[in-house]
Amino acid sequence: MLPVLVLSCGKNSGDASQVSSLKVVSYNPTDEIFPNPERGFYLASEISKADGKGIADASMRANKLQGRSLFLLEFHLKDYVNCDIAQDYLETIRLKFQSLRDGGAKCILRFCYSNGFSQADKPWDATLEQALRHIEQVKPLIQEYYDVIMVVQAGFVGSWGEWYYTDHFGDNASRRTLMNALLDAVPQQRQIELRTPAYKMALYGVTLADTITRAESHQPTVKARIGGHNDCYLSSANDVGTYRNSKDREFWAAESLYTIMGGESCELTNYCHCEAPSSKIHGALEDLAINHVTYLNNGYHPSVLGRWKDEGCMDEIRRRLGYRYVLKEGKFTENPVAGKSFEVQLSIFNEGFAPVQNPRDAELVLCDASGKVAKTWPLDSDPRYWMPEQETVIEKTITLPEGISGKINLYLNLPDPCETIHNNPLFSIRLANEGVWDENTGYNLLYSFSL
Repeated sequence: MLPVLVLSCGKNSGDASQVSSLKVVSYNPTDEIFPNPERGFYLASEISKADGKGIADASMRANKLQGRSLFLLEFHLKDYVNCDIAQDYLETIRLKFQSLRDGGAKCILRFCYSNGFSQADKPWDATLEQALRHIEQVKPLIQEYYDVIMVVQAGFVGSWGEWYYTDHFGDNASRRTLMNALLDAVPQQRQIELRTPAYKMALYGVTLADTITRAESHQPTVKARIGGHNDCYLSSANDVGTYRNSKDREFWAAESLYTIMGGESCELTNYCHCEAPSSKIHGALEDLAINHVTYLNNGYHPSVLGRWKDEGCMDEIRRRLGYRYVLKEGKFTENPVAGKSFEVQLSIFNEGFAPVQNPRDAELVLCDASGKVAKTWPLDSDPRYWMPEQETVIEKTITLPEGISGKINLYLNLPDPCETIHNNPLFSIRLANEGVWDENTGYNLLYSFSL
């Protein structure tokens, strides 16, 4: 289906005698809720035993039908707290990852040893030496399948891998050693999330004054690769110990513009209304924007999710978690000629709470009258800096190929840069506009013209 366009003629800025006339194209936005890579609500899956299975096709389909493409894979290692991970369990991990790749989905990844914090749930974690051995065992799998891992939660320490109730990690030195091992095991293109801002500050000696700048962002440094997950989101005045003070809140609000932020709520309180109930409390919509939240749990806490539905903000949250890129306007050379230069100007607005956070390609794709790709051009614009509530202008002058004729389509393609899934449309970003998306290619139609 072609986009609904409003066309008009105009001039580019500059000397009109030297600059060709441009045709202006306006695009209609959509409120549709649809799946997009590396954002949104996730479906949680806890794996405690080797089952020799991937994620079921039915779960994949159900997730997509509900506008989701994200899973939390939580691997429970309690059976291996004093020994190596068994080969059949490692094979189960591999099968889960492979099913993500086959099904067009990604995961948030966590390893832990305990599923509770009572004495009966002990041991809460393994020794540092045993945990390091387990990281060594799963490292090859993480590196082979990092394409379908959106982010790794630090895990391993304490009940649920949330770094609180712990038998063996009561000091910063042991925690830093484990984190450094994880940073080595996880490819540099991916981030690792810590449970509170205080952990990053304590382990790596950073303060509010050291928050990531744009120039420091998305670099293969420890500072740029550590994000956060808040698993008691909007659940008390300090999110049940997630924050020690206002500086901790400011730290995550600043860092989350360049690192992945997500989590889940854990209790229904006065802090999780859609809109602020008082001048001293943020509403959920405001807080999600302040903290640039990319993902949340689709199943927990059910009372909080129910409140968002009852108060009428759930659909907005579903649309805006992470990024939501909308084409506003395009300008194109009005009388194109094969073999000649062709000017493209695009205006894209991000309606989401955050930008996309992992590496992402951006390219123009030109298809000839038969639908075959004639040529592609990379864009000098990184989608990780298409910031929330801001408009990004992209300009590119291309040379149309010689010898093409008939109806020509120009597309914007935002594919995953990983070679394993680069050409899979399920991993390409869909723009939030009517009639631009081609689900068979993963391309977004910008402009149709004749040569």
